[in-house]
Amino acid sequence: MTASAPSLVTTTGALLRAALDAAGRGWPVFPLAPRSKRPVIADWQQRATCDPDRIRRWWHRHPMHNVGIACGPAALLVLDLDAAHGPIPIPWARRGITHGRDVLALLAQQAGEPDPVDTFTVATPRGGEHRYFARPPGSRLRSTVGARGRGLGWHVDTRGPGTLITAPGSLALVHGALVPYAITWDLPVAVLPGWLVTALTPPPAPPPAAHPPPPLPVTSRRVTAYVQAAVAAECRNVATATEGHRHITVYAAAAALGELLGNGWISAAAITQHLTAAARHHLGVADFDSRELARTIRDGIAAGRENPRLLTDRPAPRHRPQPGAR
Repeated sequence: MTASAPSLVTTTGALLRAALDAAGRGWPVFPLAPRSKRPVIADWQQRATCDPDRIRRWWHRHPMHNVGIACGPAALLVLDLDAAHGPIPIPWARRGITHGRDVLALLAQQAGEPDPVDTFTVATPRGGEHRYFARPPGSRLRSTVGARGRGLGWHVDTRGPGTLITAPGSLALVHGALVPYAITWDLPVAVLPGWLVTALTPPPAPPPAAHPPPPLPVTSRRVTAYVQAAVAAECRNVATATEGHRHITVYAAAAALGELLGNGWISAAAITQHLTAAARHHLGVADFDSRELARTIRDGIAAGRENPRLLTDRPAPRHRPQPGAR
């Protein structure tokens, strides 16, 4: 027990220093679980901070916690380049590519641009690489995973608004040993090159539907008002959904309105059109595309219509006995 104490003190002091160092660079930080990339606080994007006093309080209470950087508030776009730890897809293997950084270099070559290497860079514990870039003011860049959707390519992820990156100095357990995220190029953070800005900018939202949503079926005034209020509330939920909760929010909204479809109070076309319009600004962000949106709405409607919403018109006034009646 006594023999391990100096090591523990060194490790915990290093994590606090890592948090303060990241904050000193202007990157708001927050605690992650020990040896992990998992946030341990709710609303971490909003609570991430550069305040040294708050940081010291956090890490004095939880000295073994890793350090997370909130990429959105930090105005960062980080390229997360992973090493291959399994079979390499044949198209990449034929080109001699074994790492995400090879893919990035190839993409730069194809764009007629230099490989973007001259920036702050961190080696990850499992052989990967984090290249830090500043997001150009006013840009709206996607976070992506590999080649899925509109991603850049195999083993190339991007961490931007709504995501986190594990700060240098944090630790991971690899084959039984603690390995740090280590700075390899302590250079100023470069502005993201224009060709990558173009590649990561979501396509423009589709224009609004040319025709208004189908009218609601004719029902009582009370039911009509109820349906209109429900549609407005669910559209508001979808429009304000955060990046990590969009899919479940759209599904829940479609299911809720699908319950009204089960009673014949609204059509599936109207639900689809209302929710699609509410989600327009999400399209193209972090791989959320029109196909996923349409599929999620369809699945939610199908689930909801199996459980029609219970609502009846106001009951007729109860018959009151006349004075003297028995």
